Amino acid sequence: MANYLETVNKELKIMIQRLKTPETLKNAMDYSLQAGGKRIRPMLIFSTLAAFKKDVAIGLPVACAVEMVHTYSLIHDDLPAMDNDDFRRGKPTNHKMYGEATAILAGDGLLTYSFQIISEIKQLSAEKRLAIINELAKASGPEGMVAGQIADMEGENQNLQLTELEYIHTHKTGKLLTFCVKVGAILADADKATIDLLEQFGYHIGLAFQIRDDILDVEGTIEQIGKDVGSDREKQKSTYPKILTLSGAKNKLKEHIAKAEGILESLPIDTGQLSFITELIAKRDH
Repeated sequence: MANYLETVNKELKIMIQRLKTPETLKNAMDYSLQAGGKRIRPMLIFSTLAAFKKDVAIGLPVACAVEMVHTYSLIHDDLPAMDNDDFRRGKPTNHKMYGEATAILAGDGLLTYSFQIISEIKQLSAEKRLAIINELAKASGPEGMVAGQIADMEGENQNLQLTELEYIHTHKTGKLLTFCVKVGAILADADKATIDLLEQFGYHIGLAFQIRDDILDVEGTIEQIGKDVGSDREKQKSTYPKILTLSGAKNKLKEHIAKAEGILESLPIDTGQLSFITELIAKRDH
């Protein structure tokens, strides 16, 4: 896993440096890409490829592209018009470093560049590149992450039902995580039945990821999670601990993790690395 992450970090740096664009934009894009983070999404792509005994290197361009989409969403999510956060991963947020206008454009640049990167993967057929672009657009666009973002904003100062909260997190977080396991399977030429099971796996780890996030917002420290804690309470957001109690949220986390692990056990592939990531999501402290 450490080797995967080092490779992704180096390749992201190379991809940004080769852009023919003003240095201010390059610096702002690079700043948030290199600010750290768990790189869970690239790890899911590589681990899915490894499960099918494929060369994980074929997933590197897509892994970088999806990390750009994820980073763009964080830059925009932190803006004053959205969550108005001052810190991300223990460092000043992009707009605090470069100003709002540049932060917006840095996010725009990362989002659009991600699709360019996938379209230029020479090792893949045009059909496969198109399929991956389509899946990424669905996962990150108005039927995916963007839908979750607006539902999250509209849910502030509301007492949401559990189903409404699950909609937010399935779309805001889960869709992109699901994309990663699905694209790994597509790159590995998996059959439809296996892809469908991996999609279900993605659904459960997506919700588990967000439940753990909500728990950390209650129990964590700024040193652990790299941003202000208790922000969900301040914004009057519905969370799993708020709806289910902290104990209930922890039980719900265990439930989704157990279901995810059950799916992995049913698959006729080597899911050891995917199981490791599932455990990482369940126990992460940042």
